[in-house]
Amino acid sequence: MKRVLFITAHRLGDAVIALGALAGMMERYPQARFTIACGPAVQDLFRYMLRCERIIVVEKKSHNRHWLALWRQVVRHRWEAVVDLRSSPLAYAVWSRSRHVVRGGRQAGLKLEQQARSLGFEQPCRPHVWLGREEQEEAARLLPGDVRWVALAPTAGTETKLWPATAFAALAERLKTHGLRPVLFYGPGEREDRLAAPARAAMPDALDMGGRYTLAQVAALLARCSLFVGSDSGLMHLSAALDVPTLGLFGPSHATQYAPSGRWAEAIEAPGPPGEGDMTCLRVEDVHQAVMGLYERSRER
Repeated sequence: MKRVLFITAHRLGDAVIALGALAGMMERYPQARFTIACGPAVQDLFRYMLRCERIIVVEKKSHNRHWLALWRQVVRHRWEAVVDLRSSPLAYAVWSRSRHVVRGGRQAGLKLEQQARSLGFEQPCRPHVWLGREEQEEAARLLPGDVRWVALAPTAGTETKLWPATAFAALAERLKTHGLRPVLFYGPGEREDRLAAPARAAMPDALDMGGRYTLAQVAALLARCSLFVGSDSGLMHLSAALDVPTLGLFGPSHATQYAPSGRWAEAIEAPGPPGEGDMTCLRVEDVHQAVMGLYERSRER
């Protein structure tokens, strides 16, 4: 039996982008079984993956000892291919017919396209997210289908990426006039809770789905939404990969590299030089116009 080892990112956004590379490798090796090595925060992305033989959770350790721990778990196998998106030396320390070590650093084009080039694909594959039946059934109960939900994600990995809570609230009021009901999404933990607090206060009538669900549950919940608006974040990339019409809000990060990738995914940038925009200068009316244009185009298709 052919086996492929796929070493991916530990952060949600990077791991979702890497699902495009994974989709390409699954096409290249249609009979292979895959072992996924990933961080604990993203393991749910692969829980329902087709042809996934094993998920190895890589817990970071001092002095890079996590790579030695991973090597011990994979060295006994003969791999058809090893794909390493973390640029570690591990790919060269196991037996494999082919090795693909994707280097980091700033390059031209989207990260999705950069990885595709490194793997020898003519065209990048879109990321794909697998959903579980149990999570989908629970999501249908929490977000009934007789309501058109708009997911609003007010947090991000860097606080300078945040759009003001008052702007999100003003946008939510405009979207309500189109029959769209706001749902707040944000990640687990004290920091995410703190960053989401102003948005919760500004939108007390919004349904709060943040902080208390697993990643598999969050994916199923996002898939129920008719729209997504959020800062450059892992949730933004996850929404786009689920084919939810997704508008990413960009300021001090590069949309040319990190714009969301999906069937209906677009980015809007705050005024300023590329990658240096001020999120407080991103106007509500511009975001509203962009997201409703995206929504109408998605419905026409």
